[in-house]
Amino acid sequence: MEWKVDASDVLLTPDQVADRLNVSVDWVRDHSSRKNPRLPVIRLGGGPGRKGLLRYRAKEIEKFIAGLERMSAGRALQ
Repeated sequence: MEWKVDASDVLLTPDQVADRLNVSVDWVRDHSSRKNPRLPVIRLGGGPGRKGLLRYRAKEIEKFIAGLERMSAGRALQ
């Protein structure tokens, strides 16, 4: 079976997200669970007390960046 997936719908790894945001993988992991701003994450596998795999939709990461830009622009106007 061949999947036809839009590039914005691709699931990214924590390493890929870290590269896109120019931050460390630890930052990505921290902001996927407990810190603000919180990254939109998909958890695969795992269970109570288990971390599982973290994946991120490319389009949601771009929305995350756009939201931070809006927040930054709003602060600059104050």
